[in-house]
Amino acid sequence: MSSHYPILPIVVPLAFAVLLLLTERLGIRSQRWLGFLGLGATLVAIGLLLAPAARGEIAVYLVGNWPAHLGIALAVDRLTVLMLAVTGVLSVAVLLYASSGWDEDAPHFHALFQLQLAGLNGAFLTADLFNLFVFFEVLLIASYGLLLSGGRGARMAAGLHYVAFNITASTLYLVAVGLLYGITGTLNMAEMGHRIATLAPADLGLVKAGGLLLLIVFCAKAALLPLNFWLPGTYSRASAPIAALFAVMTKLGVYAVLRVYTQVFGADSGGASGLAWSWLLPAATLGLMLSALGALAADSLRRLAAYLVVGSAATLFIAVALASPAAIGSGLYYLLHSTLIGGALFLIADLVRGQRTLAGDGFHRIDTIRHTGLLGSLFLLAAVSAAGLPPLSGFIGKFSLMAAVPDGLEATLWTAILVSSLLIVLALARAGSRLFWQVPDTLAPASQATETVSDERPAPTRLSRRELAATALLLALGIALTIGAGPLLRYTYETGHQLAHPGNYRHAVRSATPIASPGHAPAPGEHHP
Repeated sequence: MSSHYPILPIVVPLAFAVLLLLTERLGIRSQRWLGFLGLGATLVAIGLLLAPAARGEIAVYLVGNWPAHLGIALAVDRLTVLMLAVTGVLSVAVLLYASSGWDEDAPHFHALFQLQLAGLNGAFLTADLFNLFVFFEVLLIASYGLLLSGGRGARMAAGLHYVAFNITASTLYLVAVGLLYGITGTLNMAEMGHRIATLAPADLGLVKAGGLLLLIVFCAKAALLPLNFWLPGTYSRASAPIAALFAVMTKLGVYAVLRVYTQVFGADSGGASGLAWSWLLPAATLGLMLSALGALAADSLRRLAAYLVVGSAATLFIAVALASPAAIGSGLYYLLHSTLIGGALFLIADLVRGQRTLAGDGFHRIDTIRHTGLLGSLFLLAAVSAAGLPPLSGFIGKFSLMAAVPDGLEATLWTAILVSSLLIVLALARAGSRLFWQVPDTLAPASQATETVSDERPAPTRLSRRELAATALLLALGIALTIGAGPLLRYTYETGHQLAHPGNYRHAVRSATPIASPGHAPAPGEHHP
């Protein structure tokens, strides 16, 4: 396309990351102003892509003006814009919360934040498997710095586990991409899907091996059973704004499965079609149940929120595995809900921690909590939505997903969704009663506290307006999802229909041609054979 809009959500935060590094000596106030300016510019860039995508257009941008099958291609469709938008609005709350003082103790926070935003946006925009790996690494490198900033003790240990786990996953990713490139001769997802459909049967074994390795990597990043063991410990040790931002990173794994396995291994990919679907549904169903049990056994609000993130990813994989437009559309609406409410729960946990001297956000009766009414109201609103109770967005997402379950699977999937929801209700009710309603046991030893907060910034003596505003923003967006459920569900259902016809995306990418300059003769290879 002639417009340069598709590359702006990547270039803008990258440029501001460099600018923030160069101006760090100006002080934290300047860093905050530049950080918000960069985020605002990125939101404008995302907004420029919204209208064409909502009309069903698929825009393709050829970086460097190279042909799509040779160079780097970016593609914008309904799913891309949806993921960019939810990342952008979550980032506003995260940056507002961090600017209340946490960013002062985190070296290079604002530059790393912009770098992570560029990596996330690039991963959603790229139409190329190798550049998906590149953007994964950009956001992971930034996340390492954000997770470990200002950390000691337990957080440092969890952060090192997170780094080791992701390096292993990245290595597997390179092996998988090497296998697929060796067989197909391309890294562009649309071109790869086209070539796989015409492969000789003798080559399908290696292609399937590469596809299954990719599935392992994406499921590891999305914390799908049995690769979800890393997330609760890591997210519960991270600082509140970083844990809230990480709520969208598991959704990136879900997005990668949805994008790659509809384009490369879709229904029209010959012998490699449907490679992932038979594996996803049982893993997602069992993972949903186990995550609910983990939430019920959690000993702190942060750990409970982490298990809810695991459960939300499992719910999304159920929608993806069903592979119908209605199921995927319902899942995408639930993705919006779970990302925003999951982020809000991490912020609420930090607010609670800051108002308890000994126990932090742990569920032990050794401490009182200040501002019980305000914090209890915020928690109640988040809990009702997270548990899927009517009338909020969690209920709408789960109800629409259950309505999309095909005949023959109702007994299994309805039972899993309803029973897991009941367990989550019990877990959240237990958390609320212990944190806000229970009289502390003065005879309980202080050693019962789940952990100290020595690896985080000191607990504040009063509530910060910025922290409250950031938390209220995410909860208000959750309410907005409920009020605007009709238009949003129409958009997500249309997205599901668009994904169900991968040929349109494939044709748009493969037919994109470089822009010829005046007097320029097309060079060999500028057009698809």
